[in-house]
Amino acid sequence: MRQKTLDVLEFDKIKATIQNETISELGALKVKAMKPSTDFDEVVHQMEETDEISQIYNKRRMPSLSGLSKISDYVKRATIGSVLNVKELNAIKRVIQVQNQFKTFYNQMVEEDEKIVYPILNEQIEQLPVLTDLYQTIHQTCDESDLFDDASPTLHSIRSKISTTNHRIRQQLDKIVKSQSNQKKLSDAIVTVRNDRNVIPVKAEYRQDFNGIVHDQSASGQTLYIEPSSVVEMNNQISRLRSEEDTERARILTELTTLVATDSEGCLSAESIMGHIDFLTAKARYARSIKGTKPTFTTNRDIYLPKAFHPLLDAETVVSNTIEFEPDIETVIITGPNTGGKTVTLKTLGLIIIMAQSGLLIPTLDGSKLGVFDHVFCDIGDEQSIEQSLSTFSSHMKTIVNILDEANQNSLILFDELGAGTDPTEGATLAMSILDYVHEIGSLVMATTHYPELKAYSYNREGVMNASVEFDVNTLSPTYKLLMGVPGRSNAFEISKRLGLKLQIINHAKSMVGHDEKEINAMIESLERNTKRVDEQKIELDALIREAETMHKELDQTYTAYQNYEKRLMEQAKEKANQRVKEATKEADTILKELRQMRDKKGVDVKEHELIDKKKRLENQYEADSLKANVKKKKWDKIKAGDEVKVLSYGQKGEVLELLDDDEAVVQMGIIKMKLPLNDLEKKEKQKEKPSKMVTRHNRTSVKMELDLRGYRYEDALIELDQYLDQAVLSNYENVYIIHGKGTGALQKGVQKHLKRHKSIASFRSGVPSEGGFGVTVAELK
Repeated sequence: MRQKTLDVLEFDKIKATIQNETISELGALKVKAMKPSTDFDEVVHQMEETDEISQIYNKRRMPSLSGLSKISDYVKRATIGSVLNVKELNAIKRVIQVQNQFKTFYNQMVEEDEKIVYPILNEQIEQLPVLTDLYQTIHQTCDESDLFDDASPTLHSIRSKISTTNHRIRQQLDKIVKSQSNQKKLSDAIVTVRNDRNVIPVKAEYRQDFNGIVHDQSASGQTLYIEPSSVVEMNNQISRLRSEEDTERARILTELTTLVATDSEGCLSAESIMGHIDFLTAKARYARSIKGTKPTFTTNRDIYLPKAFHPLLDAETVVSNTIEFEPDIETVIITGPNTGGKTVTLKTLGLIIIMAQSGLLIPTLDGSKLGVFDHVFCDIGDEQSIEQSLSTFSSHMKTIVNILDEANQNSLILFDELGAGTDPTEGATLAMSILDYVHEIGSLVMATTHYPELKAYSYNREGVMNASVEFDVNTLSPTYKLLMGVPGRSNAFEISKRLGLKLQIINHAKSMVGHDEKEINAMIESLERNTKRVDEQKIELDALIREAETMHKELDQTYTAYQNYEKRLMEQAKEKANQRVKEATKEADTILKELRQMRDKKGVDVKEHELIDKKKRLENQYEADSLKANVKKKKWDKIKAGDEVKVLSYGQKGEVLELLDDDEAVVQMGIIKMKLPLNDLEKKEKQKEKPSKMVTRHNRTSVKMELDLRGYRYEDALIELDQYLDQAVLSNYENVYIIHGKGTGALQKGVQKHLKRHKSIASFRSGVPSEGGFGVTVAELK
């Protein structure tokens, strides 16, 4: 893309706004380097990754990237043997901390919802290195300004000695300054420091009364700062310890720098990926501010921008317009009054294409389509130059010449007031000739003009469409509405009438207008009305189609999930059935063994083959194909609504809700209603409920029948579960619902394992689809 095009369309202002949304210098540098790509695959990739981050940003609270900074210079210095200081090591530590927080956030998000798929971001997260050891070493060795005392045993010992010696020096000097005999000899009764040595301020006339070294004097010379000889050796000891401390500090920093050099590739990778995520997050923030949407890119030169608006204009007052090049249209000519919005329309189209090819979501409704263009050329604005003696016409023509030299079939050209600045007749013919030439090249063109000759141009050329900006004759002001497919019409008579021009003059002027031109104006007026209606219907239709596609996709996913759930449910049921058969077989073996022992000891006449046959019949039940049992009905009592029955094929109790006819009934089995044949039902005697002892509790808050453990840590979840079960027992509940979510399944396993050994639980099972499926466990209380 030409830099001149980016400047004319004010792309730098878009970049500046996005740059303000970045957190780090890394993100800001990437925004500064951002420019539109012309490679189709790269454009699609950039848009997809921006859309992924935007989805996350709009749905969730993303972790802060505060602390992210540029560390590549520090890492490179570490690799060539330089020693990093504490500040530089902390910058590296913070980058590692930021990447770890973001990685944790992403992994938790994916665990919470397995349906989430962000392939591009996922690939970047997987590339983040594991630098936990380096982070912990730096974190445990130094704070923001210096090494910890316990960074090494040697450093701890040295600093302890320095502290002890300093304390002794202070005690010695305190005795001197607090002595009554020295009060008049000292300028102030304090201990201070000069040249890293502890000194006392002595009046100059009493210098001879203090043995020691003079390190400084006041500006007036009246005060001398003397280090008493009694503490000289101790101060010398501190100097030696400080030197040892510096040596030990350098050794520790060298070790830390070596660790950084060892993990240099990982550090650079973390900086690069997290800087890119900061860049993408800034794009997402900007997209949210303009309510940007993702366009669909095509290999054709499509342009369809429903309700597009210029992102730099005030969002409260800007007028949105649908800009579209139909499949067989290559040139759009916009006519209309001055200040009607023609130039803004050109800039909106050009800027949106540049934004899209830079990986930015665009200010339109959903459903936009765009091709990927090699060039966007602009001839917008007046560039006349006094120094170069160029008129308005000359400056426009110079720009147009350069455009025509570079344009190709995959270019978009935006002409503002094509042919203006010269004789109207010559300008109009020149404009039509230029449009013909560009049409031969095959470029897409949008041009604005005042020339009436160009209105008829589209009717004589294939691939050319008229458009106009609307003018409200009632308010005598433009509406800034773009009407595709409709040329601008003259409003001179209506405007003159509104301004008070005499009807006699207006009628006389109308009489001089040709009949054909009157019909054309009437036709244009009708086209304007129809175009508005069709545009609105098209946008509404597109929205309905997208909604239907989304609904179909969701239904398809739900049906697939249901099939998978049904399959898992059947597998679980078979597994339980098989387990029961195994237990029964084991019990049969035990019985056989006991019978044989009885036969051997007591002489009971039991034939071996009969025992084996009976065991074989039990084993044949293993892995039954259906959970339904083929049980014959024994009782033929008349069944009516309200009866308690046994459903023979399922072996479950139920209640008859309704008799449909002589052959079928609606039966409630637990939470499931089923339509079953009457010959599958056997009437049962209703059991009288035993009166239960009621315990009345006062001043107690109500306990829900469900407990939501989603978001809890494992240990906290089990504590919360215990407390809830105690409350549920006191509330005389029979069943409770434990909501743990699906996730990785770890919390579900933990909950069910805990329920299995809980004293108040009689049994439990996974929820059915209507109860939440595998995300819920239903527990029956004793």
